[in-house]
Amino acid sequence: MRGGVPGIHPVIGHLLRAIEQIREDAASAIGDLRPEQIWAKPHGLTSAGFHLKHLAGSTERLSTYLSGGQLTADQLTAIGTEGEGRETAELLLAAVDESIKHYEALVRNLDPADFGAIREVGRKRYQVTAISLALHVAEHAQRHIGGLIAACNLARFGAPTRPDS
Repeated sequence: MRGGVPGIHPVIGHLLRAIEQIREDAASAIGDLRPEQIWAKPHGLTSAGFHLKHLAGSTERLSTYLSGGQLTADQLTAIGTEGEGRETAELLLAAVDESIKHYEALVRNLDPADFGAIREVGRKRYQVTAISLALHVAEHAQRHIGGLIAACNLARFGAPTRPDS
């Protein structure tokens, strides 16, 4: 409940405030974790690294749809690599920040008169509205922030990693 963003439509302001929170929560959660902790899979669960890498990648992909585009071959290929890596917290947070900056620019330029404009998502080109897609980016990111916080806490407090993970 940070209040509105002066001079910004309330719905767009809400999305911008949600993104502020996502940035803050991601940085706070990952903190000083080392790469081996970031990529650990405590109890066989998803790694903290996956949540950040997926958050960056999915925000980029959904932003492509929000801007009216379709995914490139490189974007599609990257989906399969989000669960793997050795990136540091700094690199992962930079990737998240870069994708969020692009999303923020799209949201700031979204005209409320165009909230109902149709966007096509995925290979089957499901039709959704621009505002529903913009809202979904923030909702999806929040889900992964929750997973990130849990994964970081498990990694930080020494939860065992399954031998097959």
